[in-house]
Parts: sequence; C-alpha cells; structure tokens
Amino acid sequence: MASDEQVQPLSGQSPVELSYGKLVDTYGNDFQVPDFTIKQIRSSIPAHCFERSALRGFAYITRDVLLLACTFYLFHHYVTPNNLHSITSRFVLWTVYGFVQGLFATGLWVIAHECGHQSFSTSKTLNDTTGWILHSALFVPYFSWKISHGKHHKSTGHMERDMVFLPKTREVYARRIRRQVSELSELTEEAPLFVALKLLGRQLVAWPLYLLQNNTGHDYHARQSEGRGVGKRNGPAGGVNHFSPASPLFEAKDAKYIALSDLGLAVMAVVLYKLAHAYGWDNLLVWYGIPYLWVNHWLVAITYLQHTDPSIAHYGPQTWNFTAGAAATIDRDFGFIGRSLFHGIIETHVLHHYVSVIPFYHAEEATEAIKEVMGTHYRSDTKGGAFGFLKSLWKSARWCQWVEQSQGAEGLGKDIVFYRNRNGLGVQPMKME
Repeated sequence: MASDEQVQPLSGQSPVELSYGKLVDTYGNDFQVPDFTIKQIRSSIPAHCFERSALRGFAYITRDVLLLACTFYLFHHYVTPNNLHSITSRFVLWTVYGFVQGLFATGLWVIAHECGHQSFSTSKTLNDTTGWILHSALFVPYFSWKISHGKHHKSTGHMERDMVFLPKTREVYARRIRRQVSELSELTEEAPLFVALKLLGRQLVAWPLYLLQNNTGHDYHARQSEGRGVGKRNGPAGGVNHFSPASPLFEAKDAKYIALSDLGLAVMAVVLYKLAHAYGWDNLLVWYGIPYLWVNHWLVAITYLQHTDPSIAHYGPQTWNFTAGAAATIDRDFGFIGRSLFHGIIETHVLHHYVSVIPFYHAEEATEAIKEVMGTHYRSDTKGGAFGFLKSLWKSARWCQWVEQSQGAEGLGKDIVFYRNRNGLGVQPMKME
C-alpha cells in the first residue's frame, strides 16, 4: 500500500528555488529543506538490495516461532510449584517470561509489517496470507492497518494527511490544556511526574486507542474523496476506526479486506477463549496477555521515536513533498534487540520510508548507500545504544510538545513547523500578543 512516488510542492518550484526565511529546529540548528530526488535515492542503492526471498523470510519466521515455543516450553515445564517452591521466585521468572516473549513476538510483528509492504517475497498473495496470519495471531487487523499505514507512508510529515503520531499544533495544544495560544510562551515547566504518567499511559493504551479511534492520526476526514468522512472525527464514538468498512480511513473498495481483518481477529478471539476455558484466564493472562502488552509497548515506542525528535520538521500542504516528508524520520539504535530480534526496524527506518519494498536483511546496506545522497538531511541518534533509545522516550516527551513556525520564517517557510515546548528546552516558543 505504501508509495515511493514523489509529489512536488504546490508552488511547482524545487526547494533550492524557494525562499523560506530562517528556519530553526528545536535544537537551534538552521534547517534546510531536502533538495535531492527519489530517483537519486533509488539509483544509489545496490540492485541486490531490492531482491526479496520468501525462503529467507520464512527462515526468520521459523526462528521467531521457535524462540517463542521453546521459551514457553521451558517456563511451563520448569517454572512450576513442584520445581520452584518460592512464590516470589516464580513471580519474578514469569515476569521475565512476559518481557522476553514480548521481544520475540515483536519480531513476528515486524515481519508481518514487511508483508504489508510486499518486501517479504515477490508474491502478493503469499505476502498478504502470511501477514494476515501473523498479525491476526497478535490481535492486529492486518489489512485495515496495512491500508492506513500505506497512507502514512504516502503522507509522512504532512500536517493534514499523516496517519501516525501527527504532532499537535500550538492551537490544539493550548486548547487541550485550556490555555490561550498566547500564554504558551509564559507557562511554567511541566511536572516530571506528570510527564512520566503521560508516558506510562501512552505505552499502555496508545496502540488500541489508535485502532479504535485514530488517536494520533489526522482529523481532516471530511475531505475523504467518497464523502464517508463527513461528520466523523477522531475520538470516542467518532466513527473513525480500523474495524468498520464505513470508516473514512478506507474506500468502498476496501470493504472485503476490512472484513477479512475482522475475521482474523474473531478467529483469534475464539482461540483465546478456548484456551482460557481449558487452562484458566489467569494462565492466559500470563502466557499471552502480558507479552501482548509488551508488544504494544514496543510498537508504540518504536513508531513514536521514528517520527518524533527535536531535529524533525513537519510540512503544510504548500510545502510538503514525498522527499521532504520521508526525511522527517530518524534512525536510532537498540543494540542486539533492535538489529536481531526486531529485524532492524529501529536502525533503518529512514531508508524504509524512501523504498519500503527493500527487505529488512538488506536495509543496513541500503541505508549506508542513501546517506551519500541525503548528506546532512539524514538523521540518526545512536548515542547510548539501547539505553539511549529508551532515554529518548523521556527526552522527546519533554522537548516535543507541539509544533509552530520558526520566528524568522518568511513566505512558504511559514508552512513549515518545528517542535517547541514549555519546559525551557531548546528554542523557546514565539511570544504572541
């Protein structure tokens, strides 16, 4: 569903011909709009990086499934009252089980994501069948999410069309905290405890809320081409979700795929119910529920940090194009877990937004190739490895609260916005009368 098509700015001019005034990111660094082309990006990547192997893909699926199965077998047979009398010890070990299984299951989640981008194999039927099975097993509506995720790829960084972690404007943020727009530059720092609670809440419920009510996507549904978005909005009972064929996230032609997605969830719900009936709801919670929550946590953390950073810009409809939008992403480093268990989804995301059909096992090589074309427009934050990745959750929550234009922006530069915050970090919000 994703597209690598470049869309030019509405002005018809290339970025180097335009005058934007002085654009400054949250760190205070001068910002330049990308001026390379998709053709340059694709031409820089070695041809073999585009080769997809179903055999290699299934080898990784087999590995991840075996890791899940062996872990379950070991814990189910050895972490028992007969073998381990201490309740505390069993509780600690089963807590470790939930965490570890969440890592392995996230790897399968990533491969299903590859299937949605058709980077798993050369067969669309095989890709979609495999992705549907894997995502349904993880309680994800495969086709529904594939469709909305494809639209995210086509509109990354677009303030009116992006589907994932779209930042709040200054006006929306002020309205959320019941303040005037002009007051934001005068507000005191947010309490660290409040930030921590928001982070915890997001990691727990952001994914189901996104599926149920499109929480972090755009809210311009009235523009949906078939008119199905009129009167619908994000939020509870707003009619925007990933389960109804009538949702404005989809077109009429998508109805059968939404039904298939729902069918996959229904089958999985029956399987889980049968397991709970046979072995008890408490066992199901430990075996499946806790790992499921960990998968959701990693999905939210990964996606949020791929698209949220003080160095990233977002674009309005006058200045957005595919090249600039895809550059509004950032690579990070999560060490062995990221590169092996998560199949490099954290370390090679910039490349993924330019050419999503490249399979993950070629993505590092392709990333190195496109760096030469992107130059300073390539973004990465790999300081601290896995610890640095987790630390970035806190940093981005503190630094990136809303977006607004730069103080020195001129002309079309006023259509480009950057993160600002009330915490005294980086460039300060504009003072407004």
